[in-house]
Amino acid sequence: MANEVIFHSIHQPECWKLSNYLAGGGYETLKKVVTEKIPAEEIISQVKTSALRGRGGAGFPTGLKWSFMPRHFEGDKYIVCNTDEGEPGTFKDRDIIRFNPHQVIEGMAIAAYTMGVKVGYNYIHGEIWEAYERFEEALEEARAAGFLGDNLFGTDFCFNLHAHQGYGAYVCGEETALLESIEGKKGQPRFKPPFPASFGLYGKPTTINNTETFASIPYIIRHGGQKFLELGKPNNGGTKIFSVSGHVNKPGNFEIAMGTPFAELLEMAGGVRSGHKLKAVIPGGASVPVLPGEIIMDCTMDYDSLAKAGSYLGAGSVIVMDETVCMVKALERLSYFYFEESCGQCTPCREGTGWLYRVIHRIEHGQGRPEDLDLLASVTNNISGRTICALGDAAALPVQGMLKHYRNEFEYHIEHKKCMV
Repeated sequence: MANEVIFHSIHQPECWKLSNYLAGGGYETLKKVVTEKIPAEEIISQVKTSALRGRGGAGFPTGLKWSFMPRHFEGDKYIVCNTDEGEPGTFKDRDIIRFNPHQVIEGMAIAAYTMGVKVGYNYIHGEIWEAYERFEEALEEARAAGFLGDNLFGTDFCFNLHAHQGYGAYVCGEETALLESIEGKKGQPRFKPPFPASFGLYGKPTTINNTETFASIPYIIRHGGQKFLELGKPNNGGTKIFSVSGHVNKPGNFEIAMGTPFAELLEMAGGVRSGHKLKAVIPGGASVPVLPGEIIMDCTMDYDSLAKAGSYLGAGSVIVMDETVCMVKALERLSYFYFEESCGQCTPCREGTGWLYRVIHRIEHGQGRPEDLDLLASVTNNISGRTICALGDAAALPVQGMLKHYRNEFEYHIEHKKCMV
Protein backbone atom coordinates (compact mmCIF):
# COMPACT_ATOMS: atom_id res chain seq x y z
CA MET A 1 0.00 0.00 0.00
CA ALA A 2 1.13 3.55 -0.66
CA ASN A 3 1.20 4.57 3.00
CA GLU A 4 3.40 1.79 4.33
CA VAL A 5 5.66 3.08 7.08
CA ILE A 6 7.77 -0.02 7.76
CA PHE A 7 7.36 -2.43 4.83
CA HIS A 8 7.72 0.28 2.16
CA SER A 9 10.84 -1.34 0.66
CA ILE A 10 10.08 -4.99 1.25
CA HIS A 11 9.73 -5.83 -2.44
CA GLN A 12 13.20 -4.53 -3.34
CA PRO A 13 16.06 -7.05 -3.76
CA GLU A 14 18.06 -7.37 -0.55
CA CYS A 15 15.93 -4.71 1.10
CA TRP A 16 17.67 -5.35 4.42
CA LYS A 17 21.02 -4.03 3.18
CA LEU A 18 22.33 -0.64 4.33
CA SER A 19 22.80 0.55 0.74
CA ASN A 20 19.10 0.12 0.01
CA TYR A 21 18.09 1.80 3.25
CA LEU A 22 20.32 4.78 2.49
CA ALA A 23 18.91 5.05 -1.03
CA GLY A 24 15.48 5.65 0.50
CA GLY A 25 16.70 8.40 2.81
CA GLY A 26 17.69 6.13 5.68
CA TYR A 27 19.55 7.67 8.64
CA GLU A 28 18.96 11.19 7.28
CA THR A 29 16.47 11.83 10.08
CA LEU A 30 18.94 10.66 12.73
CA LYS A 31 21.65 12.90 11.25
CA LYS A 32 19.31 15.89 11.19
CA VAL A 33 18.20 15.33 14.78
CA VAL A 34 21.76 14.97 16.08
CA THR A 35 23.57 17.64 14.06
CA GLU A 36 20.86 20.27 14.42
CA LYS A 37 20.49 19.44 18.12
CA ILE A 38 16.70 19.26 17.92
CA PRO A 39 15.37 19.59 21.50
CA ALA A 40 14.19 16.40 23.15
CA GLU A 41 10.94 18.10 24.14
CA GLU A 42 10.19 18.78 20.47
CA ILE A 43 10.78 15.14 19.51
CA ILE A 44 8.61 13.84 22.34
CA SER A 45 5.91 16.32 21.37
CA GLN A 46 5.88 14.94 17.80
CA VAL A 47 5.65 11.37 19.09
CA LYS A 48 2.73 12.36 21.33
CA THR A 49 1.00 14.12 18.43
CA SER A 50 1.36 10.97 16.29
CA ALA A 51 -0.78 8.95 18.77
CA LEU A 52 1.71 6.11 18.36
CA ARG A 53 0.80 3.45 20.89
CA GLY A 54 2.98 0.52 21.91
CA ARG A 55 2.80 -2.11 19.19
CA GLY A 56 3.76 -5.02 21.45
CA GLY A 57 0.27 -5.50 22.82
CA ALA A 58 -0.28 -3.10 25.71
CA GLY A 59 -0.96 -0.07 23.50
CA PHE A 60 0.55 2.43 25.96
CA PRO A 61 1.16 5.90 24.43
CA THR A 62 4.80 5.99 23.31
CA GLY A 63 5.39 9.70 23.75
CA LEU A 64 4.10 9.56 27.31
CA LYS A 65 6.35 6.61 28.07
CA TRP A 66 9.40 8.47 26.76
CA SER A 67 8.56 11.44 28.97
CA PHE A 68 8.92 9.24 32.06
CA MET A 69 12.66 8.80 31.45
CA PRO A 70 14.67 11.18 33.68
CA ARG A 71 16.68 12.84 30.87
CA HIS A 72 18.96 14.78 33.23
CA PHE A 73 19.85 11.75 35.35
CA GLU A 74 23.63 11.62 35.81
CA GLY A 75 24.70 8.07 35.19
CA ASP A 76 23.96 5.13 32.93
CA LYS A 77 20.55 4.81 31.29
CA TYR A 78 19.30 2.29 28.76
CA ILE A 79 16.77 1.72 26.02
CA VAL A 80 15.65 -1.80 25.17
CA CYS A 81 13.82 -3.11 22.12
CA ASN A 82 11.46 -6.00 22.81
CA THR A 83 11.66 -8.44 19.87
CA ASP A 84 10.74 -11.39 22.05
CA GLU A 85 7.53 -12.37 20.31
CA GLY A 86 6.62 -15.83 21.51
CA GLU A 87 2.82 -15.72 21.61
CA PRO A 88 0.87 -18.02 19.28
CA GLY A 89 -0.16 -16.14 16.15
CA THR A 90 2.47 -13.42 16.48
CA PHE A 91 5.15 -13.13 13.79
CA LYS A 92 5.50 -9.49 12.69
CA ASP A 93 8.60 -8.36 14.58
CA ARG A 94 10.81 -11.07 13.12
CA ASP A 95 9.89 -9.87 9.63
CA ILE A 96 10.70 -6.27 10.57
CA ILE A 97 14.25 -7.14 11.64
CA ARG A 98 14.56 -9.58 8.76
CA PHE A 99 13.55 -7.13 6.02
CA ASN A 100 14.05 -3.63 7.48
CA PRO A 101 16.48 -3.85 10.42
CA HIS A 102 18.06 -0.44 9.83
CA GLN A 103 14.78 1.35 10.45
CA VAL A 104 14.66 -0.25 13.90
CA ILE A 105 18.26 0.80 14.53
CA GLU A 106 17.59 4.39 13.41
CA GLY A 107 14.45 4.54 15.54
CA MET A 108 16.36 3.34 18.59
CA ALA A 109 19.15 5.83 17.96
CA ILE A 110 16.66 8.71 17.76
CA ALA A 111 15.05 7.47 20.98
CA ALA A 112 18.47 7.27 22.63
CA TYR A 113 19.28 10.84 21.63
CA THR A 114 15.91 12.02 22.92
CA MET A 115 16.29 10.36 26.32
CA GLY A 116 20.01 10.93 26.79
CA VAL A 117 20.93 7.24 26.51
CA LYS A 118 24.30 5.87 25.36
CA VAL A 119 23.63 2.11 25.29
CA GLY A 120 20.74 0.04 23.97
CA TYR A 121 19.82 -3.62 23.55
CA ASN A 122 17.51 -5.48 21.21
CA TYR A 123 16.26 -8.62 22.96
CA ILE A 124 15.42 -11.09 20.19
CA HIS A 125 13.36 -14.27 20.66
CA GLY A 126 15.63 -17.30 20.86
CA GLU A 127 13.72 -19.36 18.31
CA ILE A 128 14.19 -16.98 15.36
CA TRP A 129 17.91 -17.43 14.85
CA GLU A 130 17.89 -16.37 11.18
CA ALA A 131 16.34 -13.02 12.08
CA TYR A 132 18.83 -12.59 14.94
CA GLU A 133 21.73 -13.09 12.53
CA ARG A 134 20.21 -10.60 10.09
CA PHE A 135 20.00 -7.97 12.81
CA GLU A 136 23.60 -8.59 13.87
CA GLU A 137 24.70 -8.06 10.26
CA ALA A 138 22.77 -4.78 10.15
CA LEU A 139 24.44 -3.63 13.38
CA GLU A 140 27.87 -4.28 11.85
CA GLU A 141 26.90 -2.28 8.76
CA ALA A 142 25.64 0.61 10.87
CA ARG A 143 28.78 0.68 13.02
CA ALA A 144 31.09 0.59 10.01
CA ALA A 145 29.18 3.46 8.36
CA GLY A 146 29.31 5.64 11.48
CA PHE A 147 25.64 5.45 12.47
CA LEU A 148 26.44 3.72 15.76
CA GLY A 149 29.34 4.29 18.12
CA ASP A 150 31.07 7.31 19.66
CA ASN A 151 30.78 10.95 18.58
CA LEU A 152 28.24 10.37 15.84
CA PHE A 153 28.35 12.87 12.96
CA GLY A 154 31.17 14.71 14.69
CA THR A 155 29.08 15.58 17.73
CA ASP A 156 29.30 14.54 21.36
CA PHE A 157 26.38 12.10 20.95
CA CYS A 158 27.41 8.48 21.51
CA PHE A 159 25.17 5.45 21.12
CA ASN A 160 26.10 1.79 21.08
CA LEU A 161 23.51 -0.87 20.31
CA HIS A 162 23.75 -4.61 20.95
CA ALA A 163 21.62 -7.63 20.08
CA HIS A 164 20.81 -10.04 22.89
CA GLN A 165 19.44 -13.48 22.12
CA GLY A 166 16.69 -14.87 24.30
CA TYR A 167 16.07 -18.56 24.87
CA GLY A 168 12.46 -18.97 23.81
CA ALA A 169 10.65 -18.38 27.11
CA TYR A 170 7.30 -16.68 26.49
CA VAL A 171 7.38 -14.90 29.85
CA CYS A 172 10.49 -12.98 28.74
CA GLY A 173 8.22 -10.93 26.51
CA GLU A 174 7.13 -9.25 29.76
CA GLU A 175 9.44 -6.27 30.02
CA THR A 176 10.85 -6.84 33.51
CA ALA A 177 11.40 -10.56 32.90
CA LEU A 178 13.22 -9.48 29.74
CA LEU A 179 15.47 -7.22 31.82
CA GLU A 180 16.22 -10.04 34.23
CA SER A 181 17.19 -12.25 31.29
CA ILE A 182 19.56 -9.63 29.83
CA GLU A 183 21.21 -9.42 33.24
CA GLY A 184 21.89 -13.16 33.06
CA LYS A 185 19.28 -14.20 35.61
CA LYS A 186 16.23 -16.43 35.34
CA GLY A 187 13.60 -14.65 33.27
CA GLN A 188 10.94 -13.91 35.87
CA PRO A 189 8.87 -10.72 36.17
CA ARG A 190 9.75 -8.19 38.84
CA PHE A 191 7.42 -6.61 41.35
CA LYS A 192 6.35 -3.10 40.33
CA PRO A 193 6.90 -0.46 41.56
CA PRO A 194 9.67 0.44 41.06
CA PHE A 195 9.03 0.73 37.33
CA PRO A 196 11.76 0.42 34.67
CA ALA A 197 11.80 4.19 34.04
CA SER A 198 13.39 4.61 37.48
CA PHE A 199 14.84 1.14 38.17
CA GLY A 200 15.32 -0.92 35.03
CA LEU A 201 18.29 -2.67 33.46
CA TYR A 202 21.11 -3.06 36.00
CA GLY A 203 19.05 -0.91 38.34
CA LYS A 204 19.25 2.12 36.04
CA PRO A 205 16.50 4.15 34.29
CA THR A 206 15.31 2.19 31.24
CA THR A 207 12.73 2.61 28.48
CA ILE A 208 11.42 -0.48 26.70
CA ASN A 209 9.48 -0.41 23.45
CA ASN A 210 8.39 -2.96 20.89
CA THR A 211 10.20 -3.48 17.57
CA GLU A 212 7.37 -2.05 15.49
CA THR A 213 7.16 0.94 17.80
CA PHE A 214 10.83 1.86 17.31
CA ALA A 215 10.57 1.22 13.56
CA SER A 216 7.79 3.83 13.32
CA ILE A 217 9.90 6.62 14.85
CA PRO A 218 11.98 7.70 11.80
CA TYR A 219 8.80 8.29 9.78
CA ILE A 220 7.21 10.31 12.59
CA ILE A 221 10.22 12.59 13.07
CA ARG A 222 10.84 12.95 9.33
CA HIS A 223 7.27 13.74 8.30
CA GLY A 224 5.79 15.02 11.56
CA GLY A 225 3.49 13.50 14.12
CA GLN A 226 0.38 14.91 12.46
CA LYS A 227 1.15 13.13 9.17
CA PHE A 228 1.53 9.81 11.00
CA LEU A 229 -1.68 10.41 12.94
CA GLU A 230 -3.60 11.09 9.74
CA LEU A 231 -2.57 7.72 8.33
CA GLY A 232 -4.83 6.16 10.98
CA LYS A 233 -7.56 7.67 13.10
CA PRO A 234 -7.78 9.71 16.33
CA ASN A 235 -6.20 7.90 19.30
CA ASN A 236 -5.01 5.23 16.85
CA GLY A 237 -2.34 6.90 14.75
CA GLY A 238 -0.40 5.45 11.86
CA THR A 239 -0.26 2.07 10.24
CA LYS A 240 -0.17 -1.30 11.98
CA ILE A 241 1.27 -4.62 10.90
CA PHE A 242 -1.28 -7.41 11.32
CA SER A 243 -0.11 -11.03 11.34
CA VAL A 244 -2.94 -13.06 9.82
CA SER A 245 -2.84 -16.83 10.27
CA GLY A 246 -5.23 -19.76 10.53
CA HIS A 247 -7.89 -20.63 8.01
CA VAL A 248 -7.14 -18.07 5.30
CA ASN A 249 -5.89 -18.59 1.77
CA LYS A 250 -2.95 -16.18 2.02
CA PRO A 251 -1.60 -15.94 5.58
CA GLY A 252 1.10 -13.36 6.25
CA ASN A 253 1.93 -9.90 7.53
CA PHE A 254 -0.10 -6.96 6.24
CA GLU A 255 0.69 -3.31 7.03
CA ILE A 256 -2.53 -1.31 6.86
CA ALA A 257 -3.90 1.92 8.27
CA MET A 258 -5.28 1.78 11.79
CA GLY A 259 -9.06 1.79 11.55
CA THR A 260 -9.22 -0.38 8.42
CA PRO A 261 -12.35 -2.60 8.43
CA PHE A 262 -11.63 -6.22 9.36
CA ALA A 263 -13.45 -7.31 6.21
CA GLU A 264 -10.79 -5.58 4.10
CA LEU A 265 -7.96 -7.24 6.01
CA LEU A 266 -9.62 -10.63 5.56
CA GLU A 267 -9.90 -9.97 1.84
CA MET A 268 -6.20 -9.08 1.67
CA ALA A 269 -5.46 -12.45 3.27
CA GLY A 270 -7.38 -14.21 0.51
CA GLY A 271 -10.58 -14.78 2.47
CA VAL A 272 -11.52 -17.86 4.46
CA ARG A 273 -10.00 -21.05 3.04
CA SER A 274 -11.85 -23.32 0.64
CA GLY A 275 -14.95 -21.13 0.62
CA HIS A 276 -15.74 -22.07 4.21
CA LYS A 277 -17.75 -19.86 6.54
CA LEU A 278 -15.98 -17.59 9.03
CA LYS A 279 -16.68 -18.85 12.53
CA ALA A 280 -14.44 -16.92 14.91
CA VAL A 281 -11.38 -14.69 15.10
CA ILE A 282 -8.84 -14.06 17.83
CA PRO A 283 -7.88 -10.49 16.84
CA GLY A 284 -4.77 -9.73 18.89
CA GLY A 285 -2.87 -12.91 19.65
CA ALA A 286 -3.68 -15.95 21.77
CA SER A 287 -4.00 -13.89 24.96
CA VAL A 288 -7.10 -11.89 23.96
CA PRO A 289 -10.75 -13.02 23.93
CA VAL A 290 -12.17 -14.60 20.80
CA LEU A 291 -14.85 -12.81 18.78
CA PRO A 292 -17.54 -14.56 16.69
CA GLY A 293 -17.30 -13.93 12.96
CA GLU A 294 -20.49 -11.88 12.79
CA ILE A 295 -19.19 -9.49 15.47
CA ILE A 296 -15.70 -8.89 14.10
CA MET A 297 -17.02 -8.35 10.57
CA ASP A 298 -18.52 -5.12 11.90
CA CYS A 299 -15.25 -4.03 13.54
CA THR A 300 -12.39 -1.86 12.37
CA MET A 301 -8.84 -2.84 13.24
CA ASP A 302 -7.94 -0.40 16.00
CA TYR A 303 -7.77 -0.34 19.78
CA ASP A 304 -11.12 1.35 20.38
CA SER A 305 -13.30 -0.69 18.01
CA LEU A 306 -12.03 -4.05 19.21
CA ALA A 307 -12.28 -3.03 22.86
CA LYS A 308 -15.88 -1.99 22.31
CA ALA A 309 -16.57 -5.40 20.76
CA GLY A 310 -15.17 -7.16 23.84
CA SER A 311 -11.61 -7.98 22.85
CA TYR A 312 -8.27 -6.26 22.28
CA LEU A 313 -5.97 -5.30 19.41
CA GLY A 314 -3.00 -6.76 21.27
CA ALA A 315 0.01 -7.23 19.01
CA GLY A 316 -2.23 -7.41 15.93
CA SER A 317 -2.01 -11.18 15.64
CA VAL A 318 -5.18 -12.25 13.84
CA ILE A 319 -6.05 -15.95 14.14
CA VAL A 320 -8.91 -16.90 11.81
CA MET A 321 -11.04 -19.98 12.45
CA ASP A 322 -13.59 -21.45 10.05
CA GLU A 323 -16.71 -23.53 10.65
CA THR A 324 -14.74 -26.79 11.01
CA VAL A 325 -13.10 -25.71 14.28
CA CYS A 326 -14.11 -27.27 17.60
CA MET A 327 -13.78 -24.44 20.09
CA VAL A 328 -13.18 -26.84 22.96
CA LYS A 329 -10.20 -28.37 21.18
CA ALA A 330 -8.89 -24.92 20.23
CA LEU A 331 -9.09 -23.76 23.83
CA GLU A 332 -7.42 -26.93 25.06
CA ARG A 333 -4.39 -26.14 22.88
CA LEU A 334 -4.23 -22.52 23.99
CA SER A 335 -4.54 -23.45 27.66
CA TYR A 336 -1.75 -26.00 27.34
CA PHE A 337 0.52 -23.24 26.02
CA TYR A 338 -0.04 -21.01 29.05
CA PHE A 339 0.27 -23.96 31.43
CA GLU A 340 3.68 -24.78 29.92
CA GLU A 341 4.90 -21.16 29.75
CA SER A 342 3.99 -20.00 33.25
CA CYS A 343 7.22 -19.20 35.06
CA GLY A 344 5.74 -20.51 38.32
CA GLN A 345 6.58 -17.46 40.41
CA CYS A 346 2.95 -16.62 41.29
CA THR A 347 0.75 -19.26 42.89
CA PRO A 348 -2.50 -18.21 41.12
CA CYS A 349 -0.79 -18.53 37.71
CA ARG A 350 1.33 -21.59 38.51
CA GLU A 351 -1.59 -23.57 39.89
CA GLY A 352 -4.41 -21.89 37.97
CA THR A 353 -3.02 -22.49 34.49
CA GLY A 354 -2.67 -26.15 35.37
CA TRP A 355 -6.27 -26.31 36.55
CA LEU A 356 -7.51 -24.63 33.38
CA TYR A 357 -5.66 -27.01 31.11
CA ARG A 358 -6.64 -30.16 33.01
CA VAL A 359 -10.33 -29.27 33.19
CA ILE A 360 -10.53 -28.32 29.50
CA HIS A 361 -8.56 -31.44 28.57
CA ARG A 362 -11.06 -33.48 30.55
CA ILE A 363 -13.99 -31.91 28.70
CA GLU A 364 -12.34 -32.40 25.29
CA HIS A 365 -11.73 -36.09 26.00
CA GLY A 366 -15.28 -36.95 27.03
CA GLN A 367 -14.83 -36.84 30.80
CA GLY A 368 -16.33 -33.44 31.50
CA ARG A 369 -18.89 -32.72 34.19
CA PRO A 370 -21.66 -30.07 34.15
CA GLU A 371 -20.05 -28.25 37.08
CA ASP A 372 -16.77 -27.89 35.15
CA LEU A 373 -17.94 -24.75 33.36
CA ASP A 374 -18.57 -22.91 36.62
CA LEU A 375 -15.24 -24.27 37.88
CA LEU A 376 -13.45 -22.79 34.86
CA ALA A 377 -15.08 -19.42 35.45
CA SER A 378 -14.08 -19.54 39.11
CA VAL A 379 -10.46 -20.41 38.32
CA THR A 380 -10.12 -17.57 35.80
CA ASN A 381 -11.53 -15.10 38.32
CA ASN A 382 -8.95 -16.25 40.86
CA ILE A 383 -6.10 -15.76 38.39
CA SER A 384 -7.02 -12.41 36.83
CA GLY A 385 -5.43 -9.45 38.55
CA ARG A 386 -3.65 -11.59 41.13
CA THR A 387 -0.26 -12.08 39.49
CA ILE A 388 2.93 -10.04 39.18
CA CYS A 389 2.74 -9.92 35.37
CA ALA A 390 -0.01 -10.26 32.79
CA LEU A 391 0.59 -13.91 31.89
CA GLY A 392 -2.12 -14.95 34.32
CA ASP A 393 -4.62 -12.64 32.66
CA ALA A 394 -3.41 -13.87 29.26
CA ALA A 395 -4.32 -17.42 30.29
CA ALA A 396 -7.69 -16.43 31.74
CA LEU A 397 -9.03 -14.16 28.99
CA PRO A 398 -9.21 -16.82 26.22
CA VAL A 399 -11.19 -19.09 28.55
CA GLN A 400 -13.58 -16.31 29.50
CA GLY A 401 -14.09 -15.37 25.85
CA MET A 402 -14.77 -18.92 24.75
CA LEU A 403 -17.29 -19.52 27.53
CA LYS A 404 -19.02 -16.23 26.76
CA HIS A 405 -19.54 -16.90 23.06
CA TYR A 406 -19.38 -20.70 22.70
CA ARG A 407 -20.63 -22.11 25.97
CA ASN A 408 -23.07 -24.28 24.02
CA GLU A 409 -20.18 -26.21 22.46
CA PHE A 410 -18.73 -26.95 25.88
CA GLU A 411 -22.12 -28.07 27.16
CA TYR A 412 -22.54 -30.32 24.10
CA HIS A 413 -19.11 -31.83 24.72
CA ILE A 414 -19.98 -32.61 28.32
CA GLU A 415 -23.38 -34.10 27.50
CA HIS A 416 -22.50 -36.04 24.31
CA LYS A 417 -18.78 -36.63 24.96
CA LYS A 418 -17.88 -35.48 21.45
CA CYS A 419 -17.52 -32.35 19.30
CA MET A 420 -20.45 -30.45 17.83
CA VAL A 421 -18.61 -29.99 14.52
